[in-house]
Amino acid sequence: MKTSMEHLSNAAAKHRDAMIEFLRDLVRIPSTSGQEKGVIDRIRAEIQRLGVFDHVHVDGLGNLIAVIGNGPRLIAIDAHVDTVGVGDPRSWSFDPFQGKVDDKKVWGRGAGDQEGAIPPMVYAAKLMRDHGLVDSEFTCMMTFTVMEEDCDGLCWQYIVREGLDKGTIPGVGKRRPEAVVVTDSTNCRILRGQRGRMEIGVRVSGRSCHGSMPEKGDNAIYKMTRVVREIEGLNKRLKKDRFLGNGTIAVTYIDCKTPSLCAIPDAAYIHLDRRLTTGETKAGAIAQVKAACRKAGIKAEVELLRYAEKAYTGLVYPTEKYFPTWVYPETAPQVRAAVETHRDVLRRRPQVGRWTFSTNAVSIAGMFGIPCVGFGPAAEETAHTVNDSVPIRHLIDCAAFYAAYPKLFCAQPRAKHTGRGSRR
Repeated sequence: MKTSMEHLSNAAAKHRDAMIEFLRDLVRIPSTSGQEKGVIDRIRAEIQRLGVFDHVHVDGLGNLIAVIGNGPRLIAIDAHVDTVGVGDPRSWSFDPFQGKVDDKKVWGRGAGDQEGAIPPMVYAAKLMRDHGLVDSEFTCMMTFTVMEEDCDGLCWQYIVREGLDKGTIPGVGKRRPEAVVVTDSTNCRILRGQRGRMEIGVRVSGRSCHGSMPEKGDNAIYKMTRVVREIEGLNKRLKKDRFLGNGTIAVTYIDCKTPSLCAIPDAAYIHLDRRLTTGETKAGAIAQVKAACRKAGIKAEVELLRYAEKAYTGLVYPTEKYFPTWVYPETAPQVRAAVETHRDVLRRRPQVGRWTFSTNAVSIAGMFGIPCVGFGPAAEETAHTVNDSVPIRHLIDCAAFYAAYPKLFCAQPRAKHTGRGSRR
């Protein structure tokens, strides 16, 4: 068993060129949220060409789910396939859809965040099959998910409620995974938690009048300015957590309504990005914003926003823009298994930490309590930048890691402790 694990890195390295070319193909296909059909089709074609999976399924939201093995214990590995846009093309030093490659990295929109994990996942299944790692103990479900950049975790809300809980995914049955490896960028570190987040809207009303006599109106922008000052001040009073990081709140967008540019605005709106650390709740965060408005002396409408955009399949699957916090201890089985996999396969001591940004685990772990651990290629800090890229070495290391993980997870003692997080 151990000898096979030690040789997985060398075996994965034999697929280096195939993984590079596969990733370059993915980068060349624009795939922003709701526009992922082309990249899903390309992944499915590669899966079918390799012929190592037992079941392949595209669900109603457009997630591609590939299953290998038929054992009683279900382990999942997840990657989202959508990307953000490129912004101003002039800010890139190369075509972001070129699939640029050099001796060390593959570059382009999505290369790191996070299509770089897709070739290692697909080729991990081939490694499992070729090296006798598929047995009767486990089923491995690989999910290639959509719309994460727009609404992290929405894809897994659909997978759990409409797939796993109803038994509609071929080869999986009516069960939830014991563990999910989330492959969003970790720089090949093992990550065991992240802050949650919320999107909150605040509206205030005023009274319009001609701009030449402002005293006759009630300027909604001035009223909102007082609210903004109080919102900024909230950061000093939010909960702190040494591991996950502190709770934060930020105004990320402001707008107003006015009859003309020579008139006093009669409405103003701000959009808030609220990051939630351990112990912070949805209800508590809303209450804090309402209290800030009262402290400013302003009557305001405060609401938790909703997401209701169309998937590439045409389906609209609405949800609140509330993405719960989650964290697990290093002693959790899925984390212990990741550490052991890293040591046995990559022969290096792993770094264990947490994400700064958000991932699909806000639903998997934060909402549904399904144990998660993070391990993926590329560094977080390159995500959404013109330096979006992935080291080629990471493709090899991740393929070997994903191939070994299900077997090594099943070798861990089971534990009742599932970690902590907000699921309210």
